[in-house]
Parts: sequence; structure tokens; C-alpha cells
Amino acid sequence: MATAGIVAEYNPFHRGHAWHIAWTRQTLGADTAVICVMSGHWVQRGECALTDKWSRAALALSGGADLVLELPTPWAMASAEAFARGAVGLLAATGVVDVLSFGSETGELAPLRAAAAALDGPDYPERLRAGLARGLSFPAARQAAVGADCLASPNDNLGVEYLRALPPGMEALTIPRRGAAHDGPAAGGFASASELRALLRAGRAVEADPYLPAPWSGETASMAHIDRAVLARLRMMDEADWAALPDGGVAEGLPARLARSARTADSLEDFLCPGQDQALPSRPAAAAGPGRLPGAAGGGAAPGGALCTGAGPQRPGAGAAAPHERDLCPSGGGQARPGQGSGWGRPRPL
Repeated sequence: MATAGIVAEYNPFHRGHAWHIAWTRQTLGADTAVICVMSGHWVQRGECALTDKWSRAALALSGGADLVLELPTPWAMASAEAFARGAVGLLAATGVVDVLSFGSETGELAPLRAAAAALDGPDYPERLRAGLARGLSFPAARQAAVGADCLASPNDNLGVEYLRALPPGMEALTIPRRGAAHDGPAAGGFASASELRALLRAGRAVEADPYLPAPWSGETASMAHIDRAVLARLRMMDEADWAALPDGGVAEGLPARLARSARTADSLEDFLCPGQDQALPSRPAAAAGPGRLPGAAGGGAAPGGALCTGAGPQRPGAGAAAPHERDLCPSGGGQARPGQGSGWGRPRPL
């Protein structure tokens, strides 16, 4: 019997995710146990998840996972390298995961392993610096330094980082991405998570439902609900505060631009755009998001719990929660557990 590990955000959990779990079992054996490492309330793109982590974990369990572990916020909101290192490290710490299963655009391990080896090669830092000196953006300079086209694709890129983080004794299995491309329109019966988030936040759940395992019910969380509060906090930060953050971009002069942008921006979107730079990824929010503000204990979300969300998708025929589902839900604080009557639809603080 094999035990497979999967890393995901499930934001939201959709048919493509269920297919990934099923495909993993089909490949490794019907008795394969599946352990998922999932981001909590805050996700890598530097914003809150569409709905709370307990609802998303419950949907993953109903979609075929056997256990869902939370990836702590400092890793969940970090760069691809740190995200992968934290997630794979958590799977390795269980002591039972044999295989890491992940999706990729190439669907092949060989080119991803070659890119991983090149990134760890002794010549990589010098080649990267040379590309940046020529005026290339960081992603373009990184790809040129490695000479691997797969780094231009988001899932391939993350897969390379998974392989770099893979410990001895853990194998890798990659599944070719089906249907919709990352951040692309629906195709082949599958929709991307980004398209589903846009539909659900726009109140167009009926258009998203065909791509979800169950009809969506409840409200959705959005950074728009706390736009002014976060912007007010950002305006309190000076360059030293920004420079002290992980991935603060000191070498690129990012702290000064972010501090200046915070003082003049009218919204979070306005704040992010002026802070962008050719040498940096298009959204610096992973370093600047609310989960990474100075003073937030343990690198988690800023205290206060002001943001509330509906419970998210309703599981059809939900009765009493199974024991392993209840274990994933908090025992106190008035949080409703999945499947427990009307409590499943109550708002939950993020």
C-alpha cells in the first residue's frame, strides 16, 4: 500500500482537483492513501482564500483525500521555492509519504528534473546575475540561466521546486494538466481556480457550479472587504519595516517604492501596481500581503478576525461528519463543523 502526498490550495476545490486525486490512486493502486498539504486562510498570491480552510478541507476529504494538513502561513504565502520546501517538508515529516503527486504542463519528470539540477548547479548564480545585468526580468533571467522552457509554465515551475525539495526515499509522480490552463478559460470540462474565483466573487455561481463537485452556497471572502483597513496598515510602514520582511526586495530598491506607493494609493490594487518592477514578479503581494505584516504573530494573518465568509460549497447529503473530518475542525470558538446541520452555513472568521 502506497501513501501519496499532494500539495494544493483548493481555492476552491474543483473537479480538476478531484480528478488529480483519482488519477493518483488509479496509477499507484486503489488502496493508496492520499495526504494533502493545503494552504490555510491565506494563499500564495497574497490574498485571502475564497472560503475558510475548514470548508475547503472538508471538500477535499469528500473528494477523495484521506487527510488534510495545513501549510503554515509563512510558507503558504512565500515564493515558489519556499512554498515547495515547506509543503514537501511537512509531507516528509509525517514519515509515511512514499510518493509526491503533482500536476504539470509537460506531464513528464525528465525535463523538470533537468531544470531542478540546473538551478542547483554551481554556474547558476553567475548566469542569473548576467541575465539581470542585461535588463531581463527575474523570471526571464532565471529561465535563460537554466535554459529550460518549462520554467515559463507555472505548474512546471512549481514542479521543479518540488523536485528540488524532495527528500531521499520519496518518489515523484506528475500528472499532465487537463482542460483549462492556469488562469485560463474553461476547457475540456475543467475550469481553472482563478476563473472559478472570479465567477463566484461576481455572484455568478450558476456558471461555476458545473466545474465544482457540488453546487456552491454561501458568501465568498475577498480582499475588497478589508481594502481600506489593510491600506491603512500599509501606510503606517516605513522603508525599514518593508526591508525587514522576508523577500523584501532590498537589493532591488523595492522597500522605498512600496512605502511611497502606500502613501499615495487609493486602493490595494493601486498600491500593488506602482510597486511592480520589470525585475520582479507581477504581484509582490506575497511579501506585502496581510499575512506578512510586521506585528502579526508567527507570520500569520494580522490579529482581529474582522474578515468573515460564508461556509462555501455545501456538500450534498451532508449528515453527521465522519470522525476524520471532525478532527480537522476546531473544537472551540463556536466554529461549525462540516455536516452538522445549519452550522455548516454560518459565517466563520478568517
